[in-house]
Amino acid sequence: TLCLFVSPSMEGGGQTYDHLFKLLIIGDSGVGKSSILLRFCDDEFNDKQASTIGVDFKTKFMQARGKKLKCALWDTAGQERYHSLAPMYYRGAAAAIVVYDITNRDTFQRAKQWVKELQRQGNPNIVIALAGNKSDLSSKRKVEPEDAETYSNDNGIFFMETSAKTATNVNELFVAIARKLPKNTPQQRPGQPGGIVLAQNDAASPKKGGCC
Repeated sequence: TLCLFVSPSMEGGGQTYDHLFKLLIIGDSGVGKSSILLRFCDDEFNDKQASTIGVDFKTKFMQARGKKLKCALWDTAGQERYHSLAPMYYRGAAAAIVVYDITNRDTFQRAKQWVKELQRQGNPNIVIALAGNKSDLSSKRKVEPEDAETYSNDNGIFFMETSAKTATNVNELFVAIARKLPKNTPQQRPGQPGGIVLAQNDAASPKKGGCC
């Protein structure tokens, strides 16, 4: 059973925007995906953030290139048992953040697999960012930024180190993604593939809570 948890921010209602785009946050369990989402959307950090079950969903409005964007943010579970569900989240995604923990080299190696999978199964024009999270723990670093930078350059994606705890580069990461989106990024409409069912006036917004 897949549970969809809907943020109260979904029901802000009434705000107009120029484009709506779907952004995935992907990576191993424990790398800080949910913490990055919480920091970006609510400017908060929780040391005891629970692991995501299935997928968590929030929305956020932001400005880029003089346009108002509505970001539909999908925080996917990193546990292996949910991996088989990941490809269905890729549909309709304009961008993805692949997160690893700079203190755990295994999560960096697996991040490369996530990137490869996105490039193979996702939108051909998807914007992919590699985020080395927990930069506040640099004394325990196992992945050098130069390694991640080289890998990113070789694979046509971009890289940034972040810290959800201190808020370092979190907003900057999302702004950089928004700036890299194609100028003609299509707006998802109700009934289109991709999982987003939001109308221009939010009339089709799902209700809070519950499992689907």
